[in-house]
Amino acid sequence: MRNHTAITTFILLGLTDNPQLQILLFIFLLATYMLSIIGNMIILLLTLVDARLKTPMYYFLRNFSILEILFTSVTIPRFLYSIATGDKTITYYACAFQLFFGYLFGITEFFLLATMSYDRYVAICKPLHYMTIMNHRVCRRLLSGCWVITLLILIPLVSLVMGLKFCDNNALDHFACDADAIITISCSDTQFIEKLIIICAAFILIATLMFVVWSYTTIIRTILRFPSAQQRKKAFSTCSSHMIVVSITYGSLIFIYMKPTAKDEMNINKGVILLVTSISPMINPFIYSLRNKQVIQALNDLVKKLVLSRN
Repeated sequence: MRNHTAITTFILLGLTDNPQLQILLFIFLLATYMLSIIGNMIILLLTLVDARLKTPMYYFLRNFSILEILFTSVTIPRFLYSIATGDKTITYYACAFQLFFGYLFGITEFFLLATMSYDRYVAICKPLHYMTIMNHRVCRRLLSGCWVITLLILIPLVSLVMGLKFCDNNALDHFACDADAIITISCSDTQFIEKLIIICAAFILIATLMFVVWSYTTIIRTILRFPSAQQRKKAFSTCSSHMIVVSITYGSLIFIYMKPTAKDEMNINKGVILLVTSISPMINPFIYSLRNKQVIQALNDLVKKLVLSRN
């Protein structure tokens, strides 16, 4: 039996102790973080100011961009600070904050992606009733539902994780406060929590993915029945961006929970989580903008207005 210790700080071991790799990592993460913020802020601004982007589709896209900004901002700035200063310590409450909000924004994204797939289903399969079904009140309720379901799942889990007892180890083998890393150093019996996390992760993945697959299966069947090739092409183009983002997001989560071996599991998970928190928020706004003529046109019009106002 080991004496339990009241932990006040954790030590985040990060990814590497190699100074040269740390410099490259800092430059890479700073660049991706800045591009993430700029790209998502542009999407956010365009959907707020352009009248053509006032549809339910762009309402959900705006909220998705907000989530991306918040999600990457929970972990990346703190990690950049740690690399720049060498300070790897994080207080217990700051760790709890990072753990809670990191999972809050990340899990909400999955439910929002499922909601966005439903929006595309209504737009393609029930076009004449689209504005009636997806009115402002319904959109707000769907968005609120994403947050409420996430909170109902998350609050008990985070409470259990942060209520664990620790002995003589406060070093987390991660660059951020992660549930798996915290459970690893705990000297409490963690079997129940580990099983609960797996069940909740499986529920989130399976429930949302099944809904997305159902939505797009129905969408594809409907599109293939369109008589005109031009109609089919236009319909596919409105869904392609969302399908790419869904594939990247779900592919990352599936990879994390495939758990290769106990020895390599944490290192692989850290790498995937780093990509999820830095690369995905950076490329998603570009995917939506570069493959969307309305967004490109709105951006061109905004740039022209800004140039003319300066002249």
